[in-house]
Amino acid sequence: MSDVARILKEARNQGRLTALDYAELIFDDFMELHGDRHFADDGAVVGGLARLDGRPVTVIGIQKGKNLQDNLKRNFGQPNPEGYRKALRLMKQAEKFGRPVITFINTAGAYPGIGAEERGQGEAIAKNLLEMSDLRVPIIAIIIGEGGSGGALALAVADQVWMLEHTIYAVLSPEGFASILWKDGSRATEAAELMKITAGELLNMGVIDQIIPEHGYFSSEIIERIKTSLIAEIEKLSQLPLEDLLEKRYRRFRKY
Repeated sequence: MSDVARILKEARNQGRLTALDYAELIFDDFMELHGDRHFADDGAVVGGLARLDGRPVTVIGIQKGKNLQDNLKRNFGQPNPEGYRKALRLMKQAEKFGRPVITFINTAGAYPGIGAEERGQGEAIAKNLLEMSDLRVPIIAIIIGEGGSGGALALAVADQVWMLEHTIYAVLSPEGFASILWKDGSRATEAAELMKITAGELLNMGVIDQIIPEHGYFSSEIIERIKTSLIAEIEKLSQLPLEDLLEKRYRRFRKY
């Protein structure tokens, strides 16, 4: 098995920590909030208030399940529009009260169902991209499994984007890439090698800013490394004048 194929398999492993796991392990006093104030509460997107080393923060994540029943509840980590609208509601609340935003991302992509499209899936994602680009608080996004397509980018327009060592971040799934390019989804591993979707490749291209080393799917070292890095980076970003923070974020994505 090639290195890329191994990373692809590990990124999708059901044993990985979820967004809620990280929220509970890294932060203090995490309190989950629900609903988009328009339609429903999407179980695939979770978020709420917490403290990081005493500092109030907003934590948002895309949640996959740990078993079949949980995955059905979480729609296999594929958000509907109301999930993205819930995330945006929490981000705008964070902006109002000056709380930094931390997002945890693990999704194959936004849910492509008819109902999701009827309720404005594309508009919901686009609105998040627009609003996050100008959100007046620091944002850090962390890929903790799959970072698939616009469904992931909708929570990743950040000042810093980090990836765990054995995760992927891509414009679409390798299966989708292979289906489009070769009309053969079974060539997903070959597609993944062409797409440059691993943490090391993306760091070299400047798409991400940091790789978090992994030692198994759960390790106190991973939690401590993320927590320490978040404390340091949020302090650094908070010291920047607001105009500089927004300009750097804008230029970060424009250079793509």
